[in-house]
Amino acid sequence: MAFASAFRRVFNGSSTPSLNIRSQFCSIRFSSTLPTLTSPKLFISGLSRTTTDDNLYKAFAPFGNLREAKIIIDRGSGKSRGFGFVTYDTVEEAEKAREGMNAKFLDGWVIFVDPAKPREAPQQPPPPRRDMQSTETGYTTNRTVGWSGY
Repeated sequence: MAFASAFRRVFNGSSTPSLNIRSQFCSIRFSSTLPTLTSPKLFISGLSRTTTDDNLYKAFAPFGNLREAKIIIDRGSGKSRGFGFVTYDTVEEAEKAREGMNAKFLDGWVIFVDPAKPREAPQQPPPPRRDMQSTETGYTTNRTVGWSGY
C-alpha cells in the first residue's frame, strides 16, 4: 500500500524533495533542444503500416516545397517497415516541418521527425586469421601454442 501512495505522489507532483522526480524529468524534456538541421532530408519514424507515400506527402506538403516523400517497404513481405523519408527544397522548410509534425498523429499513430543521417558504408569482413592454415582436405589447423584450458 505504501508503494501505491509513493507511486501516486510521484505522478501527482508531490512537493517532497525526494519524490520531486516529475518536475525534474519535465524540465529535462522541455529544456532540451533539437539538433540543428544540415540537410533538407528528414527521417520519419513510427508510421502506421497502412500509411502510403501519398498520405505522407499530403501530411508534410503544407510546410514547404516537398521534393519527395518515400515510405520504406520490406522486400520480402511488400509491407511498410514503419519509417520513411521526406525531402524539402531548403533546410528552413525541413525545420518548419520537423517542428510542426514531430510527435503528431498520422493515420492513428504518433510519428517522430528527426534529421536523416547519411547512409554508412557496409562493414568489411574481418581479415582471415593468420594462425590457422587450410590443408588439402579443407580442414583448418590451429597453430596456437600454449595451454588450452581443458
